[in-house]
Amino acid sequence: MSIFRSAVFTAAAAGLLAGILLAALQTFSTVPLILKAETFENAGGGHDHGAPAEAAAVDTTGPATAEHHSEEAWGPEDGFERFAYTTGANIISGFGFALLLVAASEFAGGIRNWRQGTVWGFAGFAVFTLAPGLGLPPELPAMPAADLFARQVWWIGTVAATAAGLALIAFRGTIPLSMLGVALIVLPHIIGAPQPESHESPVPADLHHQFVVAVTVTNLIFWVALGGVIGLVRQRFFGQQATLGASVA
Repeated sequence: MSIFRSAVFTAAAAGLLAGILLAALQTFSTVPLILKAETFENAGGGHDHGAPAEAAAVDTTGPATAEHHSEEAWGPEDGFERFAYTTGANIISGFGFALLLVAASEFAGGIRNWRQGTVWGFAGFAVFTLAPGLGLPPELPAMPAADLFARQVWWIGTVAATAAGLALIAFRGTIPLSMLGVALIVLPHIIGAPQPESHESPVPADLHHQFVVAVTVTNLIFWVALGGVIGLVRQRFFGQQATLGASVA
């Protein structure tokens, strides 16, 4: 059990640091854009996104989905309360993503240093942010969206296909399997992400563009930091223990 406990401790340390970093970045990048978009939502009545989502948390439907309010819905107050909830959500998400990254990398032999960690971080960014974001870009309040369940199904399928495709390309090395990996990465985008009936929105196009760029950049930094920290702290918790792959085998 010690090897699994080490994986949890490594993920907890990386998730804590990367989650706090992401919350700080969002305070000065995405949150002001969300607040600006909320003025358009309040003025125009907004659109029903299917369910509320925390805008400043790590993206799960595109790097971040915009927070949607209704008159009856509760939301954190602007300022410290919003920052505290955002930080908490980011730390929890960071721990979950770090655990996935640690598990995957250990089955592949383990992350030996921070440089390898940043490479794994880039891979996590490609799988969880870049690929699904191509079809489902981050949304601001007052923007229309397709059915929530359909978006979730497409997002999960895209993440799984991209992860499998990258694994085939990186770890198998043969031309046929690499071609299969490329096909898996491209397939979700050929199918296409669910789209709303209309793209009309009171939110200016340049504001949405700024938000997409801000979300993408902050999540890139988050993932690189997450992988780098895992590479730095892994040896402290794992020491000379075997990798998860060797343990299972």
